[in-house]
Amino acid sequence: MAGASLLTLLDDIATILDDVALMSKLAAKKSAAMADDVSAMTKVAAQKTAGVLGDDLALNAQQVTGVRAEREVPVVLAVAKGSLGNKAILVPAALLISAFAPWAVTPLLMLGGAFLCFEGCEKLAHRFLHTPQEDAAAHARHAQANADPAVDLAALEKDKIKAAVRTDFILSAEIIAITLGAVAAAPLVQQVAVLAGIAALMTVGVYGLVAGIVKLDDLGLWLSRRPGAAAQALGRGILAAAPWLMKALSVLGTAAMFLVGGGILVHGVPALHHAVAAAGAAAGGWPLGGLWALLASSLLNALVGVVAGAIVLAGWTLLGRLRGTAASHG
Repeated sequence: MAGASLLTLLDDIATILDDVALMSKLAAKKSAAMADDVSAMTKVAAQKTAGVLGDDLALNAQQVTGVRAEREVPVVLAVAKGSLGNKAILVPAALLISAFAPWAVTPLLMLGGAFLCFEGCEKLAHRFLHTPQEDAAAHARHAQANADPAVDLAALEKDKIKAAVRTDFILSAEIIAITLGAVAAAPLVQQVAVLAGIAALMTVGVYGLVAGIVKLDDLGLWLSRRPGAAAQALGRGILAAAPWLMKALSVLGTAAMFLVGGGILVHGVPALHHAVAAAGAAAGGWPLGGLWALLASSLLNALVGVVAGAIVLAGWTLLGRLRGTAASHG
């Protein structure tokens, strides 16, 4: 009797162990399937945000130029740290807004788009409303400050870092919103995993490339001093190309403000969106239709961005003058 009871107990234990092993296999398969889903959705989200990533790169490379060579990497790291802080705010906020107030996503994005357009118009206004002599004098003062060891570089860099982090916030919000749209139908756990993955990937990718770009001149100088004609020629080529690259990034960064900001505004206004889509479709009928359709849509988005930025800049300037007049009378 006791032997039969022992055999029954052993049989029960074996059955339980078989069940545990089966459940472990199922859990492992489920985890692997979830990991595959997260990987696939992250890839899709990365593809959809690639355009904004390019704009982010151009803007931030432009923002961190003009500081002393040995301070370039610390400034990039400071902006990257601010970018991570932005995303630490934006990811939970996006999930909460999507869950409880999805109607607020578009208005918030449009505010961000209008701000980008405003910043772009501010840069254009500064460029065209200042004489070459004023710009040369400002550049000389900046170079003198950079060359003076007694100058507090942290104070000079503070505004540049703040501006870069502020711009990053808008572009990060756009990236997070696009990613959220790509995973809207997924379970919450997968949404969080994909959003966190994209946030980390974009931050490391953008600021790693920015750090590489701003140190190109150092790489060129190092190569030009290496033994060997090929290395020296490559170094001289990099040194010659680096200033042109930075100028190109400055232009592309300003253009990106209008393209991204205008695109956000266009997508938020159905009438504008349909008009731009119709213009793109019409251009698609030309030779190399896909190229012309993309170009037409991009130009119209940028045009909307310029107009919106000019309106916001005019309103902001008028408000500042009214405040100044009120303060002088007070």
